[in-house]
Amino acid sequence: MTADTRPVIESATQDDLEAIAELWVRLARDQRDHDSFVRADANREIMRETLAAHVHAGGLLVARDEGSIVGFTSFSIERGSLALDATRGVLSNIYVEPAYRGRGVGTALLEAAEASLREQGAEVVILEVMADNKAARGFYERREYDAYRVAMKRSLGDPSENDTHSKEDS
Repeated sequence: MTADTRPVIESATQDDLEAIAELWVRLARDQRDHDSFVRADANREIMRETLAAHVHAGGLLVARDEGSIVGFTSFSIERGSLALDATRGVLSNIYVEPAYRGRGVGTALLEAAEASLREQGAEVVILEVMADNKAARGFYERREYDAYRVAMKRSLGDPSENDTHSKEDS
């Protein structure tokens, strides 16, 4: 793929699953640098099964360069028990090999996923991004994604380490 050419974006097949699972593991490893709790290698097999379900449902796309998979995205229509005001598409994963970043691959994958979700009736797309992953947040913000929900965390380790009250107050 040269700087002038766009990646080939197409539906993934069952034959692609091992390669995509490996890319997912790389994604999960990268997210550990941003405080993700997901264990990459320990979840390889369950993710391969999850990705297989996405293939079956038509929610797994790959970016190819000369036949090699250089990125992927997985997505679905949200199915829940609550009545909502809008049909929501959920972008679960997007990953581009580092050597292909900055070349339009992520944008092409995102646009293809959005188009597929729109065809399936989605009115809005939601996704999660690690709070301190500035590169990913910037990528989505440049494509008009806005913050929609804020998740917060607190360690429940040794309570003495989290004691914010003065010992004199007891």
